[in-house]
Amino acid sequence: MNFQPVPGLLAQLPLLRAQADGPIVHLQLARPDKRNAINDELVAQIHTAFVNLPAQARVAIVSGEGEHFCAGLDLSELNERDVGEGIEHSRRWHAAFEQVQFGRVPVIAVLHGAVVGGGLELAASAHLRVAEPSAFYALPEGQRGIFVGGGGSARIPRLVGVSTMTDMMLTGRVLDAHEGHSAGLSHYLVEAGAGLRHAMQLARKVATNAPLSNFAVMHALPRIADMAQGDGLFVESLMSAIAQGDDAAKQRVRDFLEKRAAKVGVA
Repeated sequence: MNFQPVPGLLAQLPLLRAQADGPIVHLQLARPDKRNAINDELVAQIHTAFVNLPAQARVAIVSGEGEHFCAGLDLSELNERDVGEGIEHSRRWHAAFEQVQFGRVPVIAVLHGAVVGGGLELAASAHLRVAEPSAFYALPEGQRGIFVGGGGSARIPRLVGVSTMTDMMLTGRVLDAHEGHSAGLSHYLVEAGAGLRHAMQLARKVATNAPLSNFAVMHALPRIADMAQGDGLFVESLMSAIAQGDDAAKQRVRDFLEKRAAKVGVA
């Protein structure tokens, strides 16, 4: 890894450490003294960062500085709000995490320590999740007298099912790294300290894909999954035709047919 600081606007975000290694951008939550809990400023900076990724970026990695990925909402900033203010606050989180899930590049989250509440909502916005053995998952909002507000009710059941999320919210159940992996909260479970290295290996693979192909996986696939089968199949046909018509895709097919590209399962 040869990360270098990202200049420009991303360098001006004090709660996010932005570095890049070629086409791979690493955004690290930088509130370790608060277990990287998310306050209003950090939400705004996450939004700003993903809207303004460098032009050369092809993949983003999100991690947390210190012993934890993210302990969720910074409760010290949980002011008494009326209903309108509460909706507006939740929608700011939605806007930020929409940029993670439906932004310009695929996102890989590196999970260790607390992945709790809003931290789990952020992780669920990523496209791939790499967990270390220290990771643990919880949704303590039910015990705090509140409800998820960062998109968790829409994203987390897609990973673990409504039943498991219900259990976590009603009882305060905490899943350890192995339980979370079995439930679907992580794609990869690696040894301690290996999360970022493994994420980089994945990012290098993803970065070599045709950008339009990655875009289709990020934007079309989840929407097709929500459609009736007939509608989804029609949209699939449109997306498939668009992707095949891209010059990069045509060159990759030629490379494969002319034996210049590796076969599946062959390094």
